[in-house]
Amino acid sequence: MNWLVTPAQFIVNEVLSEPAYLIGLITAAGLIALRKSTGQVLGGAIKATLGFLLIGAGATLVVDALAPLGEMILGATGAQGVIPTNEAIVGIAQAEFGARVAWLMILGFGISLLLARFTPLRYVFLTGHHMLFMATLLTVVLAAAGHESWIVVVVGGVLMGIMLVAMPAFAHPWTKRVTGNNTVAIGHFGTAGYVLAGATGQLVGRRSRSTEEMNLPEGLRFLRDSMVATALSMLVIYLTVAIVYLVRVGESEALAVFAEAGGAQATDIGNYLMMSVMQGLQFGIAVAVILFGVRTILGELVPAFQGIAAKLVPGAVPSLDAPIVFPYAQNAVLVGFLSSFTGGLFTLALLTWVFEPAFGLALVLPGLVPHFFTGGAAGVYGNATGGRRGAVLGAFLNGVLITMLPALLLKVLGAFGKENTTFGDADFGWFGALTGYAAKAGTVGGVVLMLLLGAVILGAAIWMQRRVVDTGWDPGAHRDALAPARGAGGGAGGNVDPDGGGDRVDGSGGVPGAGSSAGRSATGTAVRIAPPAGAPVPPPPPAE
Repeated sequence: MNWLVTPAQFIVNEVLSEPAYLIGLITAAGLIALRKSTGQVLGGAIKATLGFLLIGAGATLVVDALAPLGEMILGATGAQGVIPTNEAIVGIAQAEFGARVAWLMILGFGISLLLARFTPLRYVFLTGHHMLFMATLLTVVLAAAGHESWIVVVVGGVLMGIMLVAMPAFAHPWTKRVTGNNTVAIGHFGTAGYVLAGATGQLVGRRSRSTEEMNLPEGLRFLRDSMVATALSMLVIYLTVAIVYLVRVGESEALAVFAEAGGAQATDIGNYLMMSVMQGLQFGIAVAVILFGVRTILGELVPAFQGIAAKLVPGAVPSLDAPIVFPYAQNAVLVGFLSSFTGGLFTLALLTWVFEPAFGLALVLPGLVPHFFTGGAAGVYGNATGGRRGAVLGAFLNGVLITMLPALLLKVLGAFGKENTTFGDADFGWFGALTGYAAKAGTVGGVVLMLLLGAVILGAAIWMQRRVVDTGWDPGAHRDALAPARGAGGGAGGNVDPDGGGDRVDGSGGVPGAGSSAGRSATGTAVRIAPPAGAPVPPPPPAE
């Protein structure tokens, strides 16, 4: 019988347990289902496999770049220094949990398709890298609580499937306010920040003009290049921490910090500072490598998943990555990024002076990647309901969330809580923390509590869909009623009618036949404002 057992052991131990191979096989299966040619199937599978390996290579570079910074922060403040970067923590977790992550991701996506098919939550989550991040988070949290592998995969898959359909529903009233129609949803686990930003805009900015009615200096627009902005931000952070560390511990100990982290020792203060600069730039390179790996995977995985989903869930609304909303209010993206980063610095000060001494929470440095993507999107959501004030304050509160929540999440990550990085977006923080504490209630109690948490989230999302989304509630209706005829700044991007006459246009954003439920005056007349030039044209409504 060995001739039967040995091949099975080989397949399980050497192929299916290696996540890069598993992702390649999944991609191949999806492309075969889409009736692609043999060459396209082979090419897609190989590219997806290489993309997964790139994530691991980039994660190694991230760890190398962050190690000296962690030592400096510990020496300068006595606190644990963490920079939230989703790609980095996912890459680190691959070595130990790669196979479980892959199986959990497959099961979770399958469950989400079933929920989309048989519940009112007809959203198909197509942001592949965030599915990978959520699968990794749940794997790490459940494994850290001591649960067996099959529980990790099955219970984690159920929770992930629920989150994939629930979070787009919670954000959808505000997403429709941004886009002006119902043909696309947000599929990104920064949803808590976007909803908070949109609700904040409703409270503070009914008469505030849109961010799109002002011109920002061209000199700041280079920050829209995330690789440049990441490297520059880390360079500044590294230099600042290096100087504080030098003053705190003295020259001899400071010069040795890079050697303690596995590198070469600095020869003098000038060399020490320039090595800090280089480490900051290396971090930018590392994140770029990881993002390239993620994009390589997505280029093959998403079409395969999308084709399968389209056949299984007719009439579903695609849930896409956060940058899908960026063109609707391009100035709000930069305003949101800067405001979110400011909120992160403010919360860092609170952690340093209040929460770390009182509660032992880790010192969380503002991670530029999550602040750029989630802060930019939060700025768009805040602007849609509250103009400039909504964009600034809404994104600021998003920055508070994505700095405080990772500090809470670290408490349930086990050994991974001691890494110098963690998950950065809002939903990973609150959901990971709740799941982690529920998982610690033992095998039976933990499973029951986690499934109960999932049931509560699913029930709340169904209620939200039926009572709020389907009824056409518009979070910016009061703003539209109060706005002046010209330059009001309400609507998707806050722009006035292109002809300068101040007349409102249909809520479709220029798409024939699209709905205009997002904005109505007191008389019931559609009062949506056209999206700005360059805004994406939404796809036509899916055929039932």
